[in-house]
Amino acid sequence: MHAAPTATHDELLALVAQSLCTRPLNLFAQESRLDGESLMDAVQRYEVDYAWHVLASDRLRHETLALLEAKLQRPATEAQKACVADVLHAAAARQSPDALMSFDSDVPEQLAARLSAHGAPLAAELAS
Repeated sequence: MHAAPTATHDELLALVAQSLCTRPLNLFAQESRLDGESLMDAVQRYEVDYAWHVLASDRLRHETLALLEAKLQRPATEAQKACVADVLHAAAARQSPDALMSFDSDVPEQLAARLSAHGAPLAAELAS
């Protein structure tokens, strides 16, 4: 019996990058003004925050792990938990300081699907 192939750290980061839908703060503010709403109202309605904050949040990590566990039909391993945290924090570090994104994104679904299909990266790959 063969072990499932593992998704590498770089593959998972690329997947997260492809899943992102971000907007610069000034563009989001302009769109809000055109829609006749305040920036604060738009931020609350769309659950928007800085992309680096959303990606590094406990909320996104917990959502990703819950989806992964549902797909696996078992609790995530410590390696899988570490993998999710590492990939999300690495993706957060790559974001522009003024990029905004919504907490309502495809990132958790995409990351959980990839990890459940291909397994978590090896610890050695996470260190890179």
